[in-house]
Amino acid sequence: MIGERAMPNPNCTGQDELNLGVIEFGRLGRREVQGCFDGGSMNSDAGVILLSAADRKIGLTAAAARCIADPRNPLLITHAVRDMLRQRVYGLALGWEDLNDHKALRCDVAMQTAVGVDREVASAPALCRLEKWADQATAVRLSELLVEQFIASFKAPPAVLVLDFDATDNPLHGQQEGRFFHGYYDYYCYLPLYVFCGQQLLCAYLRPSRIDAAQHSAAILKLLVRRLRQAWPTVRIILRDDSGFCRQRIINWCERAGVHYIIGLARNPKLEATVQYAQLAMRDEYERTAIKQRLVDEFSYAAQSWSHERRVITRLEWGAQGHNPRFVVTNLAGEAAALYDQLCCQRGEAENRIKEARVGLFATRTSCHVFASNQLRVLLAALAYVLIERMRALALQGTELASAQIDTLRIKLLKLVALVTRNTRRIRLYFASNWPSASIFAQAMRALGAT
Repeated sequence: MIGERAMPNPNCTGQDELNLGVIEFGRLGRREVQGCFDGGSMNSDAGVILLSAADRKIGLTAAAARCIADPRNPLLITHAVRDMLRQRVYGLALGWEDLNDHKALRCDVAMQTAVGVDREVASAPALCRLEKWADQATAVRLSELLVEQFIASFKAPPAVLVLDFDATDNPLHGQQEGRFFHGYYDYYCYLPLYVFCGQQLLCAYLRPSRIDAAQHSAAILKLLVRRLRQAWPTVRIILRDDSGFCRQRIINWCERAGVHYIIGLARNPKLEATVQYAQLAMRDEYERTAIKQRLVDEFSYAAQSWSHERRVITRLEWGAQGHNPRFVVTNLAGEAAALYDQLCCQRGEAENRIKEARVGLFATRTSCHVFASNQLRVLLAALAYVLIERMRALALQGTELASAQIDTLRIKLLKLVALVTRNTRRIRLYFASNWPSASIFAQAMRALGAT
């Protein structure tokens, strides 16, 4: 006998408290079809074991725990900060964004095993107290950890790093600290700033919305460049941004620091006058051929606040919907069309990554009253993003899920039904015999050294 079935703990405030009784599903022939919630430790999120293996591989939550000062008496601690962080980050990755979800999850044997304990994990109130310990120093240390994890992910020094800065919105529906109305989004919100390099997250910085979208980005850029050059002195760094970050201070610093940039430039009458004749020629050619016209060209331009002219690349189009000129300013050398199509246009991928962090991992769930606690929630979602991204890179390469986003990974790898048994000798998870992703899951566990 492998082990006794892990039954619900009568002292645990989980589903057993609900007393839902028998649920009738109708009949199949002469048989009644029924359901009930007394199946014991039958887990619906057994993929948490894969998250745990990835976490231990990179040491993410162990390092994050060292960033949070624990004010409790060491003699009275039941749940360590590391364990609570694991529980919270794993819960976000599994799709449980609400602290109240942990009322039941704390009794889940698979979650307990992934966290690394053989008893109930932290309750919702305990996790809430963890959020209240957060302060600015905690946010700084966790932000530094994101950068250190990024650096540690490279086996060899990279030749080029392209940094994407972007601001987004976190809608607010209460009276949170730092709550302001934003005219562009037309509601009360925060205005977090994200920095990505490819698919990897380097910064998730929560800000009030009563600021310019580019505020603090120059300081964050300086800190990032300094740390990245400490790790890799010869690395070439390129800043890629939209027009919301085209600020004289940022451009001047990049030129002084030897950082390359390609940044969107907002349209204005002077820029449009520069390309006016080219657009008229494109219009005439479109009217003659009915074929959409496209041109990528360049010219020198100096805004009124600039001390000298800079290279501006323009992309002009004329078609059935009229014209739509785009401009970017850059100090990069190279052919204009290649820079625009192969570098500038790839910036849209960063918006997909932000969506994955915000929506897929619930970074918008900033419903605490205290601003510092909301910053911690954004950083917890960032840690969950890093964990998922590292799991993809380390364990899923060469599989059909190598580029899958979090929603797909949840369905195919994490939302995994298993029957859990636990005794004095072993804990065993019994997975479905006909699970389509079984081979990928087994391969991923071997890749993480968890065989």
